Amino acid sequence: MAAFGIYTHIRANRVRSALLIAGLFLLVYVLVFAGALAGEALAANAPFDVLVRRALDGFVTTIPVATLAALAWIGIAYFFHQKILGAITGSHDITRADAPELYALLENLCISRGLRTPRLAVMETDALNAYASGLNEDQYTVTVTRGLLATLNRAEIEAVLAHELTHIRNRDVQLMVTAMIIAGVVSFFGEMLFRWLRFAPMRSSSRDNDRKGGGAALAIFVALVLAVLAWVLSIAIRFSLSRSREYLADAGAVELTKNPDAMISALLKISGHSDVPAAPSAVMEMCIDNPRTGFSSLFATHPPIGDRIDALVRYAGGHLPSEPLPVPGTEPATTDAAPEPGTDAGGPWSRRWRDRWNARRPTDNQPPPRKRGPWG
Repeated sequence: MAAFGIYTHIRANRVRSALLIAGLFLLVYVLVFAGALAGEALAANAPFDVLVRRALDGFVTTIPVATLAALAWIGIAYFFHQKILGAITGSHDITRADAPELYALLENLCISRGLRTPRLAVMETDALNAYASGLNEDQYTVTVTRGLLATLNRAEIEAVLAHELTHIRNRDVQLMVTAMIIAGVVSFFGEMLFRWLRFAPMRSSSRDNDRKGGGAALAIFVALVLAVLAWVLSIAIRFSLSRSREYLADAGAVELTKNPDAMISALLKISGHSDVPAAPSAVMEMCIDNPRTGFSSLFATHPPIGDRIDALVRYAGGHLPSEPLPVPGTEPATTDAAPEPGTDAGGPWSRRWRDRWNARRPTDNQPPPRKRGPWG
């Protein structure tokens, strides 16, 4: 990939992501208006247009309070989100004395791009995954799982670290953490609204029967629709921030390491072994791979591993390994064996997957495979 093309995509994604986050923040005000509309409907029975005008008046007076509450939430998350992530995932910081070789890899990558070396943390899980977090240079942290360190060789770990450093370098980390924080605000306001609507009728007076008619019922229905719409859009916007960024991070890792084959083999080993049960969905969205998807991959936050490898083969000069890469603790996979019940039949070493790759990859003038690094 030409450097101009990469940076053009990065710049365009930054602009789009900034606009998406701005729209995500505006959803808070949609929820505030929905709450004002529901409040007017519960207070008095009136035509729908009258209730809307009253709700707009109440909404204008409530904007400063809602803004301060949202900013307070964001401020708390800004200063303490790393500790919150550590408590949720069970990760802990490691020092240079704990992992000198790992620190040397990270420092060399940072020196090559003039970056300040972030902190390192480890999640004590057998899953194979990693993520970067933080909102400024003092907070940036690259977290890897214990299973990743035990499974990948030196070149593959370097590729994963370069992938996460690219997220930091491209400001993807700031955008994802900010989106996660604001989405939390939307969820909080939405839950408050639903709880209030659930219990508010129980506190109403004898005018309940009157309130069921006129515009009150329609106003409450519109308020509920707005609340659901804001919540769904917050999820959709949050998911849209990460899909294209994984391609750019893979490309950035190849640019840093000059070793596309290491990135490919790392992705192959990670595929099918990346789910961290203790990590919530918001954290998995920041990881190098997120196997959790919605219905028909509509809400998948990451492109499929196969598509990412396809891009590395087509545009970065990478090559698919000729033999399956064994994962410690698992039985070696064979292309002829039928998948076990409950496993991914389209995994990286299934016959269908490899046949697709063999049909698409070039076969002439292939360079010899790279030698394994000292961790291989």
